[in-house]
This record gives sequence, C-alpha cells and structure tokens, in this order.
Amino acid sequence: MSMEKGTKENPWELKTPPQSSEYEMYRAEKDGKDILVCTVGKTVLHYDYRCIADLHAMLVQHGDWMELGSADEGKPAKEGTVEAWGRSSENPIGGWYGLKKGFRGRFGMYLPPLLEELGLAEVEHNPRNNRMRVQL
Repeated sequence: MSMEKGTKENPWELKTPPQSSEYEMYRAEKDGKDILVCTVGKTVLHYDYRCIADLHAMLVQHGDWMELGSADEGKPAKEGTVEAWGRSSENPIGGWYGLKKGFRGRFGMYLPPLLEELGLAEVEHNPRNNRMRVQL
C-alpha cells in the first residue's frame, strides 16, 4: 500500500515562508468538490483544490518574482501580490479560493510552501516580505 502524500493519513507537513510556523495540508472532498484542508494549530482553513494549478499557471504567465503579501480575510491585500490574486475577481474562479467565511485569507501564507513542496515554485524564506516565482 503506497502512502501517497497529501492525504488525511499522510498530509503534506509544511512551514510558513519565514519558517516560523508548521502546518499541514491535504486533499479532501466536501460537497462534491475537491478542496485543500489546511490545519494550523487548532485553526482549519479550506481552499478550492484547483488553486494549485491556477496559481502555478499564473506564476508561469507572470514570469518573475511576486510578493506573497499574506493577509487575513478582513484586511485588504496589497495590489500585485499572491494574496491579492487569490481573492481577485480577475482570477480563474472570479474570487476567493478560500472557502470558509472568516478564514478565506492567508492564501499568500499557506499556498506558496505547498507549491514549493510539489516542485512547482521557488519561495523565499526571509523573516518578512517573501516572494515566489515559478520553479525554473
């Protein structure tokens, strides 16, 4: 039996870009939709699973480093950041990839390390103001 990464039994174990906090992510299904479950301490966030492929495609098109700009749902996201894209009406799903009201933000914190783990992106690991780009 293979222990595929990214399942509830064998989640991806990740660290935030500054390497200051650990969290887990795995693929699940909710209401017939593929989602990413992100567990940070006692907080559980959900993201639309297609955000992985969509974010990768956007980075390919962007072609350069992009600031992460992580922010909570209630705070505005800095223009031109991964966070702003993850909630923009201009992205492929036309809005938030985060699915749990009140916890839809932090896209720029929790998604980049997953793309790095999957070999799709490079992520900086500075104390703050990190950026990401497509894996070259």
